Amino acid sequence: MSTSAVNEPTYKQAAPARARPVDALILLALMLLLWQAVGVWTSGIAVAPPLPTLAYLVNLLQTSLFWDNAAATLEAFLIAFAISAVAGLALGLIFGTRPFASDVAEPILSGFYTIPKVTLYPVVLLVFGLGISAKIAFGVMHGLVPVVLFTLGAVRSLPPVLVRTARVLRLSRRQTMLWVLLPACLPDIVGGLRISFSLSLLGVLIGEMFSSQRGLGFLLVSGIAQHNVLLSTSVITMIVIVAIVANMAMLHLSRRLTHRSK
Repeated sequence: MSTSAVNEPTYKQAAPARARPVDALILLALMLLLWQAVGVWTSGIAVAPPLPTLAYLVNLLQTSLFWDNAAATLEAFLIAFAISAVAGLALGLIFGTRPFASDVAEPILSGFYTIPKVTLYPVVLLVFGLGISAKIAFGVMHGLVPVVLFTLGAVRSLPPVLVRTARVLRLSRRQTMLWVLLPACLPDIVGGLRISFSLSLLGVLIGEMFSSQRGLGFLLVSGIAQHNVLLSTSVITMIVIVAIVANMAMLHLSRRLTHRSK
C-alpha cells in the first residue's frame, strides 16, 4: 500500500477540523455585514451599527449600572436554570420509566411548550407578584419542558436490556435511575440542558421586561423607552455573546459525551 493511500484518510479527517474556524469567521463576518447594513438602512434609529455599539458596550462594562443589573439577571437565571434542570431530570426519568405516564405527559408538555408564555403574564403576576419570584417563574416556564422531553425521549429509546439487567441485579428504582438510566442518557440530557439554558435566560429577560425594576431586561426596556438605541443595542449584543459562548461550550460537551458513549 502506498504512503499517499495511508495518509489520505488522515487528511480527510483533519480537513473538517481545520474548516470549522474558517466557517465560524465567515459566518461572523456575514453577521457583522448584515448588522451594519440594517444599522445604515435604519439610520441608527432602530439598530445602532456594530462599531458604535461595541464602543458604547466597552464603556458600559466599566459602569456599576451594567454590573448591578447583570447581577440581578444572573441571580434569577441561575435559580431558574437549576430548578428547570433538577425538576426536568426527575420528571423525565420518572415519566420515561412509566409508559402510561409518558404517553399522557408527552402531548401535554408538547402542547404547553408551543404556548407563547407571554400570554400567561397576568397569571404569573397574580401568583408570584413583582420581583425576582416572577422572573424565576418565567425562566422555569421556558426552561423546564425541554429537559423533561429530552430526558423522557432518551429513556424511552434506551435498549430494554439495561432495565432488565438492573432488575436482575435487584436495583431499586432510584438506583436504576441514578446508576443506569442517567449515565446512559447523559448525551441527550446535555442537549436538553443546552436548550433549557437559552430558554431559561429568555424567560428571565422577559420577566424583567414586564415585572421588574432591575436586570438586563429592565435595562433593555429603559433604553427603548429613552430612545437610547446604543444602550438597547449594546445590552442585546452582550446577551447574544453570552448565549452563544455558553451554547458552544455545552454543544462541545454534548459531542464529547456522545463520542465517548459510542
